[in-house]
Amino acid sequence: MGLFQKLVSFLGVGKKDVNVLVVGLNNSGKSTVVNNFKADDDKVTDIVPTVGFSVERFQKQNLGFTAFDMSGHGRYRDLWEYYYKDCQGIIFVIDSSDRLRLVVVKEELDLLLQHPDICQKKIPILFFANKMDCREALSSVKIAAALGLDKIMDKPWHISASNALTGEGLQEGVEWLTQQIRELLSVKV
Repeated sequence: MGLFQKLVSFLGVGKKDVNVLVVGLNNSGKSTVVNNFKADDDKVTDIVPTVGFSVERFQKQNLGFTAFDMSGHGRYRDLWEYYYKDCQGIIFVIDSSDRLRLVVVKEELDLLLQHPDICQKKIPILFFANKMDCREALSSVKIAAALGLDKIMDKPWHISASNALTGEGLQEGVEWLTQQIRELLSVKV
């Protein structure tokens, strides 16, 4: 490492790399959300369901994000917990139009919050109430109430209404998450 890089690193003005976990049930729009944050040259036009997980990288405000886009299929959800320990933020994507599976979303969220690698950390959680363009979509306020988000007292959280197809609501959410992670990193230094 050169002298300049050492100085930049010491002063904390250089780029920092963070890991974020992108979770949610299958077909909630996780991969489409992540695709929106990638550089234009790296974006894909055909999003296919994630099997297991995929790793994507993007930059935001001098933070380098490594996003672990986890499959939401039932048989793959057990994989999520293997990535809890090393993540600095969580993006939880919810299909706002899928009222029937909102109970399953709540169960998965409760399991996540109770996991030893999560409950011990003040990790920020960004919720995307996705697919707001659907006629039957619940508002972000109703999603927050159904999931009992107001009961999360030990972690910063934010819910953002979004449409991953158009990108609506995504910038606001990721800017909030970036700020939370920056604050978390500044406390650790």
